Amino acid sequence: MDGTCGWGGHSDALLARFPALRVVAIDRDARAVAAGTERLARHGDRAVVAHGRFGDWPRLLHGMGLERAAGLLLDLGVSSPQLDVAERGFSFAREGPLDMRMDDSSGPTVHELLHATPESDLADILWRLGEERLSRRIARGIKQALADGAMRTTLDLARVCRDAYPRGHHRIDPATRTFQALRMALNDELGELERALDGCQTHLASPGVVAVISFHSLEDRIVKQRFRHWQATESGRILKPEFVTADESERQANPRSRSAKLRVFLWGQSPPAVDPADKYRSRRHRQGHGNR
Repeated sequence: MDGTCGWGGHSDALLARFPALRVVAIDRDARAVAAGTERLARHGDRAVVAHGRFGDWPRLLHGMGLERAAGLLLDLGVSSPQLDVAERGFSFAREGPLDMRMDDSSGPTVHELLHATPESDLADILWRLGEERLSRRIARGIKQALADGAMRTTLDLARVCRDAYPRGHHRIDPATRTFQALRMALNDELGELERALDGCQTHLASPGVVAVISFHSLEDRIVKQRFRHWQATESGRILKPEFVTADESERQANPRSRSAKLRVFLWGQSPPAVDPADKYRSRRHRQGHGNR
């Protein structure tokens, strides 16, 4: 299961690498479904692309008459094609409508969310999902701009965020965290992740693989904690090292990979046996008695 098909890059690479593999790829974005279907057509009936939420992957799998998947891959967050199309409203660098829906054919837009959400709740969203330290100031500015009729496009929203910051006191664009938080709230991205991981317990084969690429500390924390819980309850083991990041050549070729973390869990694989002497040495090291 490729829960975040996007434009089909991961599924295409997996199908090319493993000739016996079949992939069911899912995406909420109808444009991604069309693009993914076209890209994966060369693999014939080994690839199926479905329109839906990755949190619903067990139901979609069951609807195809399949019981369990050998693996689940999730590449979280917004895709590059979505960011690069101004009309989707994800980018604070390009003027577009205040949309930000992963599935732009249904549901409220972020403009409607801003209108419907009280100022205090809006500030909480910016703080919790964007870790925005000026969340209350930005929320106040957003509500004022809405009241003045000056909140119509992504550039209007970005301007409110930038006006909230003193000049020269920021390392990244001041709109970054606000856009991220609003997108995550509108699309319930953390909830989707939790539901997708829940499905592994009933619909992932044993042995099986769960691989998650995250770009945000909150997403990564959910994955890390869930993997550690699964290992503690002997559902499988975490692949070592605990996470993988892009090397320098990949970061140069794809700057958006800089914040990516890949974590992999081997479902149904017992944790490797630990020598009692190793456990003793590790405990001594943590207490400050080792490596003298």
